[in-house]
Amino acid sequence: MAKLINNSLSTNSPIKKVAVIGAGTMGAGIAGQVANAGVEVWLLDLPSSGDNVNALSERGFKRLQNLNSPGLMSNEADQLIHCGNTEDDFEQLADCDWIAEAVVERLDIKQALYHRIDAITGPNTIVTSNTSTIPISLLTRGMSQDFCERFAITHFFNPVRFMRLLELVRGEHTRNDIIDTLNQFCESNLGKGVVVCADTPGFLGNRVGVFAIQCALHTAFEMGLSPAQADSLFGRPMGIPKTGVFGLYDLIGIDLMADVAKSLESILPKGDAFHQYAQPVPLMTQMIANGQTGNKGGQGFYRNRPGNSDDSDSPNAGREMLDLVSGEYIPSARLQLPLAQKAEAQGVAALLDDDSIDGRFAWQVLSSTLNYAASLIPEIGSNIVPIDDAMKLGYNWTYGPFELLDQIGAQRVVERMQQEGRTVAPMLLSSAQKQGFYQVIEQQLCSLDLSGEYVAIKRPRGVLRFSELRQTLTPKYSNNSASWFVYDHAAIVEFHSKANALDSDSMDVICDALKQAQTLKLRGVVLHNDAQHFSCGVNLAAFRGFFETEDFTGMDNFLNHFQQTMLAMNQCPLPIIAAPVGMSIGGGFEAVLAADHVICHANSVMGLVEASVGVVPGGGGCKEYLYRWYEVLGDMKAAAWKAFMIVGYGWTAKSPIEATEQAMLYPEDQFMMNRDRLLSEALSQLDKVKKSNPRKPLPMAGEETYREMMDWLFEAEDQERITQHDVVVGTELARIFTGGKIKGNTMMSEQDLYDAERESFLRLAKSKDTQARIVSMLDAGSPVRN
Repeated sequence: MAKLINNSLSTNSPIKKVAVIGAGTMGAGIAGQVANAGVEVWLLDLPSSGDNVNALSERGFKRLQNLNSPGLMSNEADQLIHCGNTEDDFEQLADCDWIAEAVVERLDIKQALYHRIDAITGPNTIVTSNTSTIPISLLTRGMSQDFCERFAITHFFNPVRFMRLLELVRGEHTRNDIIDTLNQFCESNLGKGVVVCADTPGFLGNRVGVFAIQCALHTAFEMGLSPAQADSLFGRPMGIPKTGVFGLYDLIGIDLMADVAKSLESILPKGDAFHQYAQPVPLMTQMIANGQTGNKGGQGFYRNRPGNSDDSDSPNAGREMLDLVSGEYIPSARLQLPLAQKAEAQGVAALLDDDSIDGRFAWQVLSSTLNYAASLIPEIGSNIVPIDDAMKLGYNWTYGPFELLDQIGAQRVVERMQQEGRTVAPMLLSSAQKQGFYQVIEQQLCSLDLSGEYVAIKRPRGVLRFSELRQTLTPKYSNNSASWFVYDHAAIVEFHSKANALDSDSMDVICDALKQAQTLKLRGVVLHNDAQHFSCGVNLAAFRGFFETEDFTGMDNFLNHFQQTMLAMNQCPLPIIAAPVGMSIGGGFEAVLAADHVICHANSVMGLVEASVGVVPGGGGCKEYLYRWYEVLGDMKAAAWKAFMIVGYGWTAKSPIEATEQAMLYPEDQFMMNRDRLLSEALSQLDKVKKSNPRKPLPMAGEETYREMMDWLFEAEDQERITQHDVVVGTELARIFTGGKIKGNTMMSEQDLYDAERESFLRLAKSKDTQARIVSMLDAGSPVRN
């Protein structure tokens, strides 16, 4: 299977055995990520009465095996977790290198536990708490000096496997070596972006993030915006996840979010601006009393209309939202606000060019949040970078608040706030008098510090974020969809369209990079970007344009351009490495398949998902996948069936380990726990990659296997496991993977398979049912089931 890359920091880590106390959502998640890193971990909770004394810890362990959001990457990780309880197994703590406490947020319970831990552990055992509300000074009050010196807070975000932020908080007496060990282990082994914080209320992520959410919530109520209207603005147009504010409340739980806001209000000083947005909303108080707590309760600010299911033919037909005035549910369709669309196309600053209610809402939320973030300097420290990191890593913002201010223009924000008679944070005033919060000086990215000087941003050895690096580079060739740069005597290709969807412009950049890299005698080419996802596939909107204008010649030309670009990657004499993060699906995964070597993130999701929108992989994905299964199995009929079933169902691998098991990655491919280390590692591996040999023709399974696949499709339709149009799509896949009505063992070349993909794709694209799926995917967010 794909190999986990252990760098020198992780290999030499003194943390070999870990215990997590508290098997709730957070505790189990921490234990799961430790096991994913290949480290033994004990998961303990209170003993249970009844037959199974370890019922609580085992329940937490089972939570990690949720198929929809698995906390564990492999069966090997399963084996590293030992379930136990705090009575029978407490002695296991004696030789642990790290004990992470994740019990209920009650000071008396935590301190009683700490006294027990202190009595059984030695001076080198690190102890941390996952608390987000209780200061270290209170947690360690009355504890021994030795215990205080080896104690810290490690605040993880949920879900632990997928959320990148870890806030590391030191106490007054915490030893430097304790902080250094935790920092290195959590960053390198657990894959976290570690932000070292002062022991201030809410630390960094929740301090700013909850403020932004509450500000958007209260402002929407005050201005009379609907949930859908507010969410369409407080979302992608601001570089914030598409759930928005009301959708996020539903996702987390309205009751839980209310508790979070109340808790933060209780620990913040009286003069803090958060209190302006902390008061409960009467309608929401009534909603909680009614059980309208969000997704977990089946209804919150949104719900599915009674009698409608999520898989209805019109995904928004059964969706309703709460009328914030009447408290009644009304129909809700996906909004396409002109201002939101403008901001997505032109950048967040476009939100402030509009005096409509949408523009006023955006201004109020943005200006208040960004000014609040600036006001935290110097309370939380003198450096703006940790705040930006916290919001990007912990809340999935595309840009941190100070990066947003640079995009909008700090001077613009200051002048407008002053015109409105509002108080402006000193740090924001300071930036307005300078050239922004970030500047490139002597080819180094620098940030503005409290003194008004620019200082170089320092990252751990081996960490190289392309979002920061690219600001110091000039692209060799760039268009709206992609760019390529030269760094470390290598070409780096970056996709940067919406969702990094691939189109002809993307292919032009790859082709130019391949050609120029040879001319410039570079070491090789790396495909990588710093977005949430590597690529979510080919640009469906472009295909919609083709079939709506009946330009199928243009569609065929694009597919051929895509295929020949992938073939050029295979045939380029220079090594090609793909270093994907997030989702690499559809056409995005075809680009990964065309590389010579893959170094991906541990949470990478990969797969050929085209069948769901009524087409087949048309950029060489079918061809490449058939070759790979034939190499694994050595039997063409078995290989054809494997490829047919996996591509037909649009199955995706949720980890590199799963991807290797399903022939999506080679055993020689690699993955890393920390995505910030991918680019550095890929650049270091270029000189070690061997080019693959040209593909030989394949002996196709032929008509007999094709007929068997057709029988399977009709039987599955009769059993209502697939739809009528799924049979049509499956027929084309069967034709590609077997050769169709040809004699078994007939040889087909790579180009033959490329041609078969294009022919099938074009046939399907002319189908009204496929066109309906694509339109539904673009307009409603999911394809119809026809």
